[in-house]
Amino acid sequence: MDDIGWGILATGKIAHTFARDLAMVPGARLAAVGSRRRESAEAFAAAHGAAAAHGSYAELVADPAVDVVYVASPHALHLEHARLAFEAGKHVLCEKPLTLNVAEAEEMVALARRHDRFLMEAMKTACHPMVRRLSADLAAGRFGRPQHLHAELGFRVDAPPEDRMLDPVLGAGALLDMGIYPLTFAHLLLGEAEHLAGVAHLSPGGIDLAVAVTGRYPGGALATMSASMTSWSSRAGSVATDLGRIEVDDFHHPTRARFTPYAPDGSNDLDARQQPVEVEPDEPVLGRGYGNEAAEVQRCLRAGLRESPLVPHAQTLTLMRQMDALRAQIGVAYAVDTRP
Repeated sequence: MDDIGWGILATGKIAHTFARDLAMVPGARLAAVGSRRRESAEAFAAAHGAAAAHGSYAELVADPAVDVVYVASPHALHLEHARLAFEAGKHVLCEKPLTLNVAEAEEMVALARRHDRFLMEAMKTACHPMVRRLSADLAAGRFGRPQHLHAELGFRVDAPPEDRMLDPVLGAGALLDMGIYPLTFAHLLLGEAEHLAGVAHLSPGGIDLAVAVTGRYPGGALATMSASMTSWSSRAGSVATDLGRIEVDDFHHPTRARFTPYAPDGSNDLDARQQPVEVEPDEPVLGRGYGNEAAEVQRCLRAGLRESPLVPHAQTLTLMRQMDALRAQIGVAYAVDTRP
């Protein structure tokens, strides 16, 4: 494949961010954009140089210049729109979370296999060069044994009730929209959680405005994670090990990570600290990291793969099961949960 034609389905904020990063990916061509309103598609195409603008999603997936569709619609519509793309013979990169619950996610994976198409959840954290470097170094024992991870992501959401961030029909809630990031960060650095417990602050309408999660991971490692739509978090991530401490400036969009080793004979943390070591990724970050997930899709397509080893289907389904269980604990349910 000389170059790969991308179609972007929906024209919301995340689609604009993705399109900006896609322009930095070698071999990527923005072939088309689709929206429910032609005017929106035309404005998006003009802003990002898309070759075609379509006034419906059906027209987008039927465009022969499109090889892979980036599904950027609200969570609750992902399965419907991925099905549309698969039935048109297109590969799919679907925004996170893949769906509202694991049953829908399993259905999407089954659809991809039935149509023999590539499917990947758009989890940029798993494709980010800095996170990949940290994961590899921890697995190799470079920083010692991890004992505790912390990650938090929060920002204030001021939006009308019908906004996708607040409307339960569209899959609103801090856990699915933000909490998936610290959960994925912990999964990538510590392994699959052995136990998770969550508490939340719910809105009168029953969506989680803020959630805090504690977890136990392989080897006795613990994690504390939080997500909020009502407050501004530090967005910091850290891992405390038996040899020192890893600190990530912004685990959601990491630009810097450093490991500070501690002398074993220090009487307290101040006199035990040694010279910090900067963690350097093996490859450049493309834009805000969305370019790296697009590059991974293209690498997989050129290799004839149907899923990515960086974001395998099993990992996506594991994280969906975790969020299903946490929603049950905190008392958040969507209408699709009762679907037979």
